[in-house]
Amino acid sequence: MEWSSSISESRLSLVLFFCQIITALDVPLDPKLLEELPQPPTITQQSPKDYIVDPRENIVIQCEAKGKPPPSFSWTRNGTHFDIDKDVRVRMKPHSGTLIINIINDENGGKAETYEGVYQCTARNELGAAISNNIVIRSSRSPLWTKEKLVPKTVVEGQYAILPCRPPIGLPPPIIFWMDNSFQKLPQNNRVSQSLNGDLYFSNVKPEDSRDDYICYARFNHTQTIQQKQPISLKVEPDRLSPERRPTLLLPTGSTSSKTELRGNTLLLECIAEGLPTPLIRWIKEGGELPANRTFLDNFHKTLKIIDISEADSGKYKCIASNLLGSAHHVITVTVKAAPYWIREPTNLVLSPGESGSLICRANGKPKPSISWLSNGVPIAIAPEDPSRNVDGDTIIFTDVQERSSAVYQCNASNEYGYLLANAFVNVLAEPPRILTPHNELYQVIANKPALLDCAFFGSPVPEIEWFKGVKGSILQGNQYVFHKNGTLEIPLAQKDSAGTYTCVARNKLGKVQNEVQLEIKEPTMIIKQPEYKVVQRTGQVSFECIIKHDATLVPTVTWLKDGAELPNDERFFVGKHNLTIMNVTDKDGGTYTCIANTTLDSVSASAVLTVVAPPTAPPVVYDRPDPPFDLELTDHQERTVQLTWIPGNDNNSPITKFVIEYEDAMREPGIWNYLTEISGILTTVHLKLSPYVNYSFRVIAVNDIGNSQPSEASEQYFTKAAKPDDNPTGVQGIGSEPDNLVIMWEPLKHFQSNGPGLQYKVSWRQKDGDDDWTSVTVANVSKYIVSGTPTFAPYEIKVQALNDLGPAPEPTTTIGHSGEDLPMVAPGNLQVQVVNSTLAKVQWDPVLLKYVRGHLQGYKIYYMKVESLSGRINQHVEKKALSFPGNKTHGMLPGLEPYSTYKLNVRVVNGKGEGPATPDETFKTPEGVPSAPSFLKITNPNLDSLTLEWGPPSHPNGVVVGYILKFQPINNTHELGRLEEISIPANETSLILSNLNYSTRYKFYFYAQTSVGAGSQITEEAVTIMDEVPPVYPGIKNVTAAAAETYANISWEYEGPVHENIYVEYGVAGSKEDLKKENVNGSRNFFMLKGLTPGTSYKVRVGAEGLSGFRSSDAVFETGPAKASRQVDIATQGWFIGLMCAVALLILILLIVCFIRRNKGGKYPVKEKEDAHGDPEIQPMKEDDGTLGEYSDADDHKPLKKGSRTPSDRTVKKEDSDDSLVDYGEGVNGQFNEDGSFIGQYSGKKEKEPAEGNESSEAPSPVNAMNSFV
Repeated sequence: MEWSSSISESRLSLVLFFCQIITALDVPLDPKLLEELPQPPTITQQSPKDYIVDPRENIVIQCEAKGKPPPSFSWTRNGTHFDIDKDVRVRMKPHSGTLIINIINDENGGKAETYEGVYQCTARNELGAAISNNIVIRSSRSPLWTKEKLVPKTVVEGQYAILPCRPPIGLPPPIIFWMDNSFQKLPQNNRVSQSLNGDLYFSNVKPEDSRDDYICYARFNHTQTIQQKQPISLKVEPDRLSPERRPTLLLPTGSTSSKTELRGNTLLLECIAEGLPTPLIRWIKEGGELPANRTFLDNFHKTLKIIDISEADSGKYKCIASNLLGSAHHVITVTVKAAPYWIREPTNLVLSPGESGSLICRANGKPKPSISWLSNGVPIAIAPEDPSRNVDGDTIIFTDVQERSSAVYQCNASNEYGYLLANAFVNVLAEPPRILTPHNELYQVIANKPALLDCAFFGSPVPEIEWFKGVKGSILQGNQYVFHKNGTLEIPLAQKDSAGTYTCVARNKLGKVQNEVQLEIKEPTMIIKQPEYKVVQRTGQVSFECIIKHDATLVPTVTWLKDGAELPNDERFFVGKHNLTIMNVTDKDGGTYTCIANTTLDSVSASAVLTVVAPPTAPPVVYDRPDPPFDLELTDHQERTVQLTWIPGNDNNSPITKFVIEYEDAMREPGIWNYLTEISGILTTVHLKLSPYVNYSFRVIAVNDIGNSQPSEASEQYFTKAAKPDDNPTGVQGIGSEPDNLVIMWEPLKHFQSNGPGLQYKVSWRQKDGDDDWTSVTVANVSKYIVSGTPTFAPYEIKVQALNDLGPAPEPTTTIGHSGEDLPMVAPGNLQVQVVNSTLAKVQWDPVLLKYVRGHLQGYKIYYMKVESLSGRINQHVEKKALSFPGNKTHGMLPGLEPYSTYKLNVRVVNGKGEGPATPDETFKTPEGVPSAPSFLKITNPNLDSLTLEWGPPSHPNGVVVGYILKFQPINNTHELGRLEEISIPANETSLILSNLNYSTRYKFYFYAQTSVGAGSQITEEAVTIMDEVPPVYPGIKNVTAAAAETYANISWEYEGPVHENIYVEYGVAGSKEDLKKENVNGSRNFFMLKGLTPGTSYKVRVGAEGLSGFRSSDAVFETGPAKASRQVDIATQGWFIGLMCAVALLILILLIVCFIRRNKGGKYPVKEKEDAHGDPEIQPMKEDDGTLGEYSDADDHKPLKKGSRTPSDRTVKKEDSDDSLVDYGEGVNGQFNEDGSFIGQYSGKKEKEPAEGNESSEAPSPVNAMNSFV
């Protein structure tokens, strides 16, 4: 009795003590203050308690902490000090406690197993020590399967079978799955399934279960390795009379069992039964319900999974296996235990010297955890004594603490299932008062509004705050002030006399500090002239006034709003200092206008309405939208139809053309109106087709040429009866997002298609061409379902059926889908390469069987690359190329290969997932080909009877160059080619001196390179032997003259130089900075007509020549003068003009006669001879335009020209150029034109006419064409 009384007295004393405890000190979150205050260590980051490390990576054990001064760190391992300086593999990160153990470095690396153990980090400074959890370091393991002799298993059809897996014990435990030799997951279903321990159970076996490649795999995710068990062989002996039998539970055995699981974990219960037909499993909880939203049935209902369990989930769970012949059941008694969990975790405590406080640590668990305390990492029983500390179970009470009482305390709550560890420091601070509010802060307040003056402070012990007004004012007291705990002074109703200087004083036993703030009282902003209601006629003008009064020290801003938004961006709106004016008012300007006056301290507003009316004129006939229909009535109510009748409103002088009927579904979308139908404007009754299970309301809108009426009032509601769905979802498809799943997707039904409550979808699937029954699930509010555990890329029959509470929709159609693709498993076989020629190869391969493609076959892809050139040339850049062949092709051509090279290639099969493995590289060589042309051919050192030829090897030899062929022939002055000579040159030569040539003779050279295959492309060049060592003659231009008219000018000149030079004319506006325009001169002319000139403009003109001998341009420059205005006379009536025309006609007639006579005589040589002379020695070209044999023409060669001719370097005579001159009929032309364009030049005769070049007609030119050449 005395013992009980003493206990009661001690409890009463403890209660009285708690009543006297002063609230712990709050430390303001001021960064500068926090940097200055001392603070014991706090662990901020640490590794998990159970830390499994990867043996292939360095071990990193985290430990981060903060404190003032910064803490130092130390570690223990297995309860003893861990000296990291003695182990070269271990280092600590700078300014951190995190350990890094090097196990992968070749020099200092070690094994992860060597460093397994229990680690604990301590962070310490002069105020205390914080410790981390015990961190258990273990290395992950993925051991090999133990060797065992597997005996083939023989089972009679219909009996059950168990294939054991017995995976190796790894850390963490492996993930188990079964596959065959083709790496295909073995299909599982109600009959065949895998248990939680990895064994494969057959409720009954079928003949198709016979196979010798049942392989159990163990995947160790931590080390990313997979271990494989030896294949198990299962042979099923047929038994046509296999008797059916009732279920028997294979797992667990017996009728009852028990299981213990921890709170917060996932509870897994398993039942697997055998029987024929295959039993189905269902679960119940005796005396209760399975928890909703946390219960899942996996593995074809054989596994019951409850997530995040609690003590309430304890109880008896029964699994029932049943088929047509009976049932069996098993009861599992589940007990939920609990590792410790926090009820109240201790928090840091900041106290002032002499204050009191407490640390409370409360945890719960099953069994109830024990509480133990540590101080600075040392059990409190053996820690240094502190007279201010008293431990009472889960509470430590501090009384009259001193600065030496600062420490870090650890609370450990533990039971047989685990522990919790929390650090909480006691920081005893002795700090003089500090005021954190800026000095002389200015506060401005509107009169008659509250004023809040801040005085943020800190100190330990907590300072007392006093406020004074004025320099020598008394302490503020009374109801007119409110003093807040954070030091703020509140004046609820600030008046004018409240303005002034206020002083905040903070004091504790360590000192005193004060701060002054200023308070100013401002006059409120007021609108003394508010805007007023206005009525204005259209096109008129209106003004709203808004005059404000404000404090003289505040700057106001006035803003106008229309209907709560900004004013329209319209120049008709003018905002003045005190008013808003709207000019040329329109109907849209009507509304509410608001004037808002803002200052930095307050805001006021006032509003007025503007009404816009029409001018008071005689109203014309008004055409307007119709009035809304009214008096809607529903009759003839049927399940899916109803009749709607209404009375039309006034058509407002425009006949109603149609009525639009809208509906509202008050149950699903209240307030939303949808289009239903429309009818002619002469009808007022309509039969409406309706959907089941819709709460309809209807309204009618009349329409005329002006627009739509307002909607009518809604009709009465009509709720149609529910029915089964009429439609099934559309767009059903099955594709796989992963190799082992099937994603079934569909387009969900619209609201109205549900036809009733409880819309759901029955999703069914089965593997195509199999004996499996349909597997179905029912889902709601989704448009896809994922089937897991499917074999890779297997065809499935899929169907999705809609159903509601009244029943299902009609039977849906079946769609074929495929489970997910995976990368192809094998490479194409029998890769062969057949070289067709030096640039083309044919590749053949055997197709990959579809079961190894594991997806939709996209085709095959050939990767090939050139390895080396057999000619010894170095590959500057090795480029890997790819060529795709769609579909199931087994061959393809590789074009564009380089001759005489080594290539390698491989082939891959491609499906929708990607590319499969490559075949082994196949190497092949391309044969030699003909080479390209020599890279260059230069002819130098011309002498009387010799020339020096220099050349470069072909850029693409395409084989081994065995030699060169040089062909050459002379060209005489009549364009005839002499006898063709041929010389063979060894491959190692790069130059040749060609002797015994004729002096002063032009030669044409054809040069080829040769491989063993033949000669390649030619390169041609021309050169001339010199005559008596005469120095070269350079082109020269002199005596440039111009005869200008308004828009054209005839330019003439004298030319001296080689016959192969090109003549051009450059011209441009005098004084202009633009580049001169360039015109090439055709043939051997020494004049040119510039057309398209601007009248009255000065031009500068110069003539130049360029060619093999270089560029020589004359310095003569001629500037055309301004155009002269011509007199308006009829030139046809002038006598001199008539005489000139007669002379011209006579001259043309003579020329035509001479041309005709020469034509009949045949000229120097026939066309055929010219073709033979000028053509390639091996090829006679054909004209491209008309197919006739033409003259030899090569744009790359310099053709021989007749002496004295002026043929351009491109060896062509343009028809349009030759039409405007008479050069072909005379030599030494110095023709000029009068200003009117008439020709007045003279012609000197030629002994014979040059052969015409180009594709010209053999007929004599007509007088009309001859006349056209003069104008």
